[in-house]
Amino acid sequence: MPGYKAPLRDMQFTLFEVLGIDKHYAALPGCEEATPDMITAILEEGAKFSERVLAPLNQVGDREGCTFDNGTVTTPTGFKEAYQQYVEGGWPSLAHSPEHGGQGLPESLGLFVNEMTGTANWSWSMYPGLSHGAMNTLEAHGTDEQKHTYLTKLVSGEWTGTMCLTEPHCGTDLGLLRTKAEPQADGSYKVSGTKIFISAGEHDMADNIVHIVLARLPDAPAGTKGISLFIVPKFMPTTDGGIGERNAVSCGSIEHKMGIHGNATCVMNFDGATGYLIGPANKGLNCMFTFMNTARLGTALQGLAHAEWAFQNSLPYARERLQMRALNGPAAPEKAADPIIVHPEVRKMLLIQKAFSEGGRALIYFCSTLVDKVKLSTDDAEKKEADELLALLTPIAKAFLTEVGYEAANHGVQIYGGHGFIAEWGMEQNVRDSRISMLYEGTTQIQALDLLGRKVLMTQGETLKRFTKMVHKFCQAEEGNEQLKPYVQELARLNKEWGELTLQIGMGAMKNRDEVGAASVEYLMYSGYVVLGYLWARMAKVANEALAAGSDEAGFYQAKVATAEFYFKRILPRTRAHVACMQAGAAPIMALDSALFQF
Repeated sequence: MPGYKAPLRDMQFTLFEVLGIDKHYAALPGCEEATPDMITAILEEGAKFSERVLAPLNQVGDREGCTFDNGTVTTPTGFKEAYQQYVEGGWPSLAHSPEHGGQGLPESLGLFVNEMTGTANWSWSMYPGLSHGAMNTLEAHGTDEQKHTYLTKLVSGEWTGTMCLTEPHCGTDLGLLRTKAEPQADGSYKVSGTKIFISAGEHDMADNIVHIVLARLPDAPAGTKGISLFIVPKFMPTTDGGIGERNAVSCGSIEHKMGIHGNATCVMNFDGATGYLIGPANKGLNCMFTFMNTARLGTALQGLAHAEWAFQNSLPYARERLQMRALNGPAAPEKAADPIIVHPEVRKMLLIQKAFSEGGRALIYFCSTLVDKVKLSTDDAEKKEADELLALLTPIAKAFLTEVGYEAANHGVQIYGGHGFIAEWGMEQNVRDSRISMLYEGTTQIQALDLLGRKVLMTQGETLKRFTKMVHKFCQAEEGNEQLKPYVQELARLNKEWGELTLQIGMGAMKNRDEVGAASVEYLMYSGYVVLGYLWARMAKVANEALAAGSDEAGFYQAKVATAEFYFKRILPRTRAHVACMQAGAAPIMALDSALFQF
């Protein structure tokens, strides 16, 4: 049976030894309670809940899925009870303001817990995950009355939230949406339209569901400039905070999907449902991005989750499964054959899983510290720098980590061989569940256009320079470090090349804008490999220093050094193929007339 064990030691290494999370919290106002002891205690309790409650339900959710009956959705066995334990444990309120019933801890701390719940059971974790984004949107843009009515219930976990964007005829291009909001005399709106692919849109886990819905006012401008944002509850709240009459919003059906069967993906029908405007009219997309940036980091976390789960379940199998003899002679002569971990190709797949899960953890945790700074710092310069770095790194984290997370999940199936193709081991579920991560919250291709077009070229490279300066300073500081010399030299070369490639693409785009689209995904993947290279170099530095100091955890730190070496020698060279593809330009892609595509 597949299982999950929270990687607490690696989480602590990344947080305390690489990122200095205790110092990070100490420097931010309102984070006084986030002491090392408090952080450790929260992680340990989160680990227990994830390992003991959620992990055993992962395959249950996949086998049973959600059931739909005339608008009613029932979640898999144990999901509802697990959610009640989650609420009773105070987990929904962890990183929200005490003003609305939260515990007032940093948002990043909540993300560290989300890693564990998500890896243990991604389908289940999506229910509270969607609520978190709705809470952030209301906290940033809601009125005092809206916060009192809805935010307090979301923070407590009594109610859950969704985000309703996509419609049958439009996905990422939200300028095409047709859902209408008609103003009423009492200040409310009647919202009408159909939304699809709404995760957790209907379920039996909470008393009420608060939908955050994009819609158009009658006199709204065309396109994205005419979109507003609305609160549309499943049940109308009563004046005393209870549940009133059913609103005119219903689930028309649930999707039959490749994966994440335990989460209900719904078609939601709004038939003149009562809603309330959030933020200014026709500024819905501006408000929505509060939600979307949170969601994109949450989806980046999914890439890490599937890589970590694949590694944890591949490693013991590779140690136990016997097949053939090691090429250099028997490794276990007392057995009929050697365990497959002795074979280089199996070892390579395990190291890829390990490098992407641990490197991905460092990237997401680093991004989470930027979220804290943007939200809490009182230093305007620090806040601006963090915001620009986060703008650059969010599409990289979302798209790159989900792509390599899917790769790591596929390696899990391969390591198991024929057994990986069989449901009982869980490896094929991990692949199916991971596949959605490259699609929702903006596909890899959309994230790539956002990165190269909007975040880099439209800022004349200034946003990119925020990060490349960090890499440059690290390389300068460590150029005399003999242990890191090969890493520093390669990082410095790639860092320089990154800027040169950006300039080349930008110059080409002045003549042909298709050059941006043609290079974008390769550019994003190149960027991801370089970013992880920088973080692996930092981790290697910390590990080498611990070994030099005579740490009694030598094995742990030796593994870090060896994985960094593997990353630089066997994964980072992938950048060369991406460079060649970028430099080939748009011509090989666009030369064939679309009318000549035939089968």
